[in-house]
Amino acid sequence: MKKIGIIGGGQLARMMCFEGKRMGFHVTVLDPTPKSPAGQVADEEIVADFFNRSKIEELVKSVDVTTFDLENIDVQVLKTLDRQGYEIHPSPYVLEIIQDKLTQKEFLRSKGIPVAEYRSVCDLKEEIKQFGFPVVQKMRRGGYDGRGVFILRNEKDLQHALKGETYLEEFIQIEKEIAVIVARNKKGETACYPVVEMYFDENANICQTVIVPARISERHAKLAQEIAVKVIEVFEAVGVFGIEMFLSKSGQVLVNEIAPRPHNSGHYSIEACVTSQFEQHIRAITDLPLGSTRLLSPAVMVNLLGEVGCVGRAKIKGLEEALSVEGLSFHFYGKQQTWPYRKMGHYTVLDEDVERALEKALRVREFLKVVSEEEPVCLR
Repeated sequence: MKKIGIIGGGQLARMMCFEGKRMGFHVTVLDPTPKSPAGQVADEEIVADFFNRSKIEELVKSVDVTTFDLENIDVQVLKTLDRQGYEIHPSPYVLEIIQDKLTQKEFLRSKGIPVAEYRSVCDLKEEIKQFGFPVVQKMRRGGYDGRGVFILRNEKDLQHALKGETYLEEFIQIEKEIAVIVARNKKGETACYPVVEMYFDENANICQTVIVPARISERHAKLAQEIAVKVIEVFEAVGVFGIEMFLSKSGQVLVNEIAPRPHNSGHYSIEACVTSQFEQHIRAITDLPLGSTRLLSPAVMVNLLGEVGCVGRAKIKGLEEALSVEGLSFHFYGKQQTWPYRKMGHYTVLDEDVERALEKALRVREFLKVVSEEEPVCLR
């Protein structure tokens, strides 16, 4: 039985585990949380920090191929293990580029991938003069789920500017935020999923709703898919990548950020595509033929985020009513504790008509909630 190791034990690793075990693989995960979401379903769990070199070595040396479900991990030990001949996908050299978002942007531009204009920051006030207001400030490392991004709209916002290593990016007039999941195996074969629309929670800047197929022109959809394939090819990467993009009001398709792993925008694929992004990732890293990415049905996916004011042991409200909605599938990630805006689960609604799927999904969002058992502290 071939063995797969996953650094990270969150929901992405959990869904990789389900697919890996279904396909007959032995799966070991490494995560600092005992009984993490993935640890609950994996064959083995190593409880350790993502920068624990000895434990990462233990994982990599005990399996046939290693992958990851997050970027903020010790890339130096992975590079050493890669040089020693251990199989790690995507490559730690790819991960190293992507970990630093400024380096990521520079690499993409050098390969002819369209991105927004950007500048590294030495003197924030001086650099802003080159762009004017509004302008987007981003952390070079560690930002995710709305963290590490701040829009400077005027001089007053400078007092709230991000600290640490940052860069500035042109403020794009966005028509839609879109994304494409793309896969590549060791043979260099690629497979591209449909383009999706993404909508974000305004308070937390976390993706909350994904609509597929994206309601954009065929020309823009084809262009977005071509760019996604080019991205994974220029990285010569193996695995599944999530490519977030902007469709600007002027009609440009620009790459925003890259995730070298399955991505939130691809959760719909579990029910709506012939091959889910998670099965596809397992296929890619084990050098199996890539599966069909054909869309079986229009779909809308909604993230279930922890309710504002709710901290404590998680409780689901409205599940019975939600499951009475035709075409709805529910996924809970097994996280015992909830807090505001924590990703606790998601649901996907399939319908032959994407607008009808959206209407159902938004209606369900009104009553399907993840709260805490301590009801009195749940403020709505």
